[in-house]
Amino acid sequence: MRLNLLRAGIDNAKELHAMQVEAFKELLEKYQDFDTSPANESVEKVEARLKQDFTFYYFICIGQQKVGAVRIIDKKETGKNKRISPIFILPEFQGRGIAQEAIRLCEEMHGSENWELDTILQEQRNCHLYEKMGYRQTGRMEVVNERLTLTFYEKKRNS
Repeated sequence: MRLNLLRAGIDNAKELHAMQVEAFKELLEKYQDFDTSPANESVEKVEARLKQDFTFYYFICIGQQKVGAVRIIDKKETGKNKRISPIFILPEFQGRGIAQEAIRLCEEMHGSENWELDTILQEQRNCHLYEKMGYRQTGRMEVVNERLTLTFYEKKRNS
């Protein structure tokens, strides 16, 4: 599987938004987190992020096929964490190691140290993925509702 990242621009906002809604739809239904779920965000929010000079959106592609996307927040400040928020793979492509490879490519492009992200504590597959990639829980948790708690991760060194 040859994976690559294709930089997205403002003209890709609607496509990114549609993919994001599709990828997070099941989690929104499961956890009912209408305030925080990427599946419930507006296309305007995606457009606003695309306009930020510290935001880098990439389509995750297998050949020419777009199978997901990732947003990197990188203010290019020494010692400051870069952030993955969000990363998503379309449902029909999940479970194939695509997110793992995409994270590896992002770390190659933006530097392997000082990363952070958060994920749903109850989604053990997500937690396992990030831990396998060298991310460690910070101990910070944020209860969204009675079903969902966000847990925060950090990666300081290339591990």
